Amino acid sequence: MRPLFFLLALLHMGLLWWLSDQPQTGLGIPHPWDKGAHFLAYALLGLLLRLGLGRFPLAFLLGAAYGGVDEYHQSLVPGREAFGLDLVVDALGAFVGAKAGDRWEAPKTSRP
Repeated sequence: MRPLFFLLALLHMGLLWWLSDQPQTGLGIPHPWDKGAHFLAYALLGLLLRLGLGRFPLAFLLGAAYGGVDEYHQSLVPGREAFGLDLVVDALGAFVGAKAGDRWEAPKTSRP
């Protein structure tokens, strides 16, 4: 099941990249609601990475790092800007999503 979640995470990353590549700012989401969109998008990414990779620290760090790369990419798109607060919200969303993935993991049983 992990490969499926990892594939979904990669597809979600592709969607986020495509959205960041659009020349209009915020795709019509007004400030401050755009921060909520960032949080939800990266919470989903963190969750998918956690379920796909199986480890919280790796999922969180990868999700947060992707937020940084995507913000930089967005700064290169005409008509778009990168904001430090967006990066913070992306990282927070990745953290919450990756942490939420802990709840779906089967508990590890100890063998006698």
